[in-house]
Formats: sequence, structure tokens, C-alpha cells
Amino acid sequence: MPEASEGAGARRTAPAPPPKPTSRVRMSAAQRREQLIAIGRQLFAERGFDATSIEEVALRAKVSKPVVYEHFGGKEGLYAVVVDREVRALLDRITTALTAGHPRELLEQAAMALLGYIEEETSGFRVLVRESPVMSATANFSSVMNDVAHQVEHILGAEFKNRGYDPKLAELYSQALVGMVALTGRWWLEVRKPRKEVVAAHLVNLAWNGLSHLEAKPTLITARRR
Repeated sequence: MPEASEGAGARRTAPAPPPKPTSRVRMSAAQRREQLIAIGRQLFAERGFDATSIEEVALRAKVSKPVVYEHFGGKEGLYAVVVDREVRALLDRITTALTAGHPRELLEQAAMALLGYIEEETSGFRVLVRESPVMSATANFSSVMNDVAHQVEHILGAEFKNRGYDPKLAELYSQALVGMVALTGRWWLEVRKPRKEVVAAHLVNLAWNGLSHLEAKPTLITARRR
């Protein structure tokens, strides 16, 4: 049977229309801002303030540099927002945890709250403990720990008064205790061993076994020999 030739009456299959380009869903201004903050947080954690550039932030967000400038005015503005959020998040976590009236339980709560933050918000903690520019000197890890120490001071002050110690020294002891937990937390950030519960238990063991046998008026051994 002869093949049908293409004639005037033959039907031709029409070519399929080209696919329409997929349109990207535009972010609202608030969504874009949150995206840039998240990207900035990650970059500042990875590289620090000085090594992070607006170009890299814009590249990861797939936007132009002017978009970043529009939201934050520059790298300093973005950094300030990131740090402020982390400061508030860490402080809220610790202060919410400090509910006990007994100093030993207080130490446990503070240690677990800080170690929990390090474990769950590692990037945020790295941002706080990295070297920061001068403009953010009042919003960093040290300032958070000072705020926590002031809260611990009030509880220790009452405890000191009940035990006959000078309540004016509560500030010194609160700074020492919170500083011990904070430095241990920075160390644990890198090693992650042992588990945070074990680290917290040893911190409290060291602090409490010392606190439970405080001398009312301690002196240095070397001073006693003079």
C-alpha cells in the first residue's frame, strides 16, 4: 500500500509551544530581610566580620548589592542586627532558665542553658565569640555574660547574707562563676566532648564544692607567711 505523501490535504502535527519560563516567587520586604539576616549570620559565623563582604551576602541571596544596602545600609548594619538578635536570644535563654533559689541549682541551670545554646545555635554563638568591630563593643558575648552575672549576683547576695558573708562580695563571686561557665562553653564549642550534661555536672562540682566551704575572710597562703 503506497505511503501517503504530504499533500495539500495532509494534516501536519503542529510543533509544541515553547515552555513558559518559570516565574520566581517574589519575596516580600520582610521575607527578604529575614533571608539576608540568616545569610549574614552564617557568613559572620564562618568568616568573622572583617572577612565577610556585602558581595558574598548578595551572591548567596541571589540579589544585587543595592538590595542589601537598602535593608541594612551596609555590612556594619547587617552585623549589628545579627549580633543584637543573638545577644537577646542567649540572654533570654539563660535568664528564663534561672528560676532556682538555691545556688547549686542556679549553677546547673546557667551551665545547661549556655551549653544548650552552643549545641543548638552554634552559628549564633560563633558570631558572638568572634572578634567584633568597635561599633558593637556593647553587644557581644561579654556583655551578655555581664548581664547574667548581675542576675546571679542578686541571688548570691541574699545567700551570702544568710550565711554571714559580706554581701558586697556577691558581685565578685558572680563574675567568677559565670566567667568559669562561659570560658568552658567556648572550649566545648570546638571539642563537643563529653556530653553537655557531663560538662555541666563537672562545672557545678568544681564550683559548688568550693562554695560550700567558703572562708568568711580568705587570705593568700603566701601572705600568711610574711
